[in-house]
Amino acid sequence: MTRDELTQKIANTIGKLKVLELSRILREKQFDLHDLIDITFHPDKPLAFRAAWLLENMFLQDPGVFTQNLEYLIERIPQVTNPGCQRHYAKILMHATEEKEQSPVKQKLNTLNLEPAVEQLFDWMINSKVKIAVKVFAGWALLNLRHRYPWVADELPAQLEFLMRDGTAAIQSAGRKMLQELNS
Repeated sequence: MTRDELTQKIANTIGKLKVLELSRILREKQFDLHDLIDITFHPDKPLAFRAAWLLENMFLQDPGVFTQNLEYLIERIPQVTNPGCQRHYAKILMHATEEKEQSPVKQKLNTLNLEPAVEQLFDWMINSKVKIAVKVFAGWALLNLRHRYPWVADELPAQLEFLMRDGTAAIQSAGRKMLQELNS
């Protein structure tokens, strides 16, 4: 499947089953994830969202396929402005950073400079226009990175407490769990 063929397939609304099927096909055909990442920046926001949804599902189904493109994915994170795409990128980072130390994904992450991504995650948590789900996934990813970047453990509690002050039940619950982990 080419980049243009994939773009055509996701040009219209698709559901979870189609996303799972397309994810499987892309994996089997060894679709270039570099191209899929690029499609998540398409000017058609719904199409870009569907590409990001595919990207997340491919990661959840087989994180190992990302090792060759992880650096490119991390480099692009500061450029993610589409709110739907932010959710998927934050969720991918949350899962990638919680991988076991011996996993290929974690080994690759350990060789990369993640500070620009860490800064972007904090920016998403601070930005009042960013959706709550993005903030929660960003918080978990930051929590997972606190040992690599000790300053994260210093900054994250204040940000969580600020979000929880007037936050929804979802942010209250997630914030309490994150603060509990930070304190343990």
